[in-house]
Amino acid sequence: MCRDCGCEEGNKKIMDQIHGHVHSHDHTHSHSHAAGHSHSHAGENAHSHSHDHSHDDAHSHSHDHSDNHSHQPSVPKTLQLEHKVLARNDQIADMNRAWFEQRELRCINIISSPGSGKTMLLEKSLDALQSKGVHTSVVVGDQQTDNDARRLSGKGAKVMQVNTHSSCHLNAEQVQKVLPDVIHEETELFIVENVGNLVCPAAFDLGENCKIALLSVTEGEDKPLKYPVLFATAECVVISKIDLLEHVDFCIETCVQNLRKINPKVTIIKCSARSGEGMDSWMDWLLPD
Repeated sequence: MCRDCGCEEGNKKIMDQIHGHVHSHDHTHSHSHAAGHSHSHAGENAHSHSHDHSHDDAHSHSHDHSDNHSHQPSVPKTLQLEHKVLARNDQIADMNRAWFEQRELRCINIISSPGSGKTMLLEKSLDALQSKGVHTSVVVGDQQTDNDARRLSGKGAKVMQVNTHSSCHLNAEQVQKVLPDVIHEETELFIVENVGNLVCPAAFDLGENCKIALLSVTEGEDKPLKYPVLFATAECVVISKIDLLEHVDFCIETCVQNLRKINPKVTIIKCSARSGEGMDSWMDWLLPD
């Protein structure tokens, strides 16, 4: 997981580091030696030591020492960094949002697990958008390769790949940097295909109008309960790959119930980009009147 994530799991790990601890030790040592001399040590602090030694040499000495030390809990630098990163991201996201509003652009942020069918859905969507004369621009986020951008090219949309390298999500600044290159004067719809991940992308605002969550029937109907942040903040959930229902152990009714528990008002669309079933409902949602 990348270090700047604001996800709950990352926060939990950081918060586990914030703890106070107090040590209090009282040690009494009694030593006897065949030789017969004695020592006494008195320390007044978190540690106190008393020693008696006897030695044949018949000498005595006493020591007073104090080595007070205390441990105070402090906010880890990682938590401070996370706050700064998220605050900066939100500032840039607001700038992006204002930029979109000035140009009357609708921006949607599509988030899902790897392999849920985001790129296939976009391939079919761009074909339909081109046939309807809708000018579209797309940013594709992946850690490496431009495979998805190449798949989406030649479908009437301006497409740009953004590689995040070690990061598991796109952030607002990465999107901001490519806007002048990917958005043109006629662009009406801007689509962000985020890095495949159900957790971290949900924590980073890009300036979008809404988030779309994709959930394929190959993943399990309990995903909304396991990863509630994304599904609670999504305006629309697409249950994808429904052409595979007869081959997998997936109950759509249970999935819908779980989604309603997390987000009672969310729009739910069931579709298969491969077979075309449900694509009209998806396109109607994508292009509201």
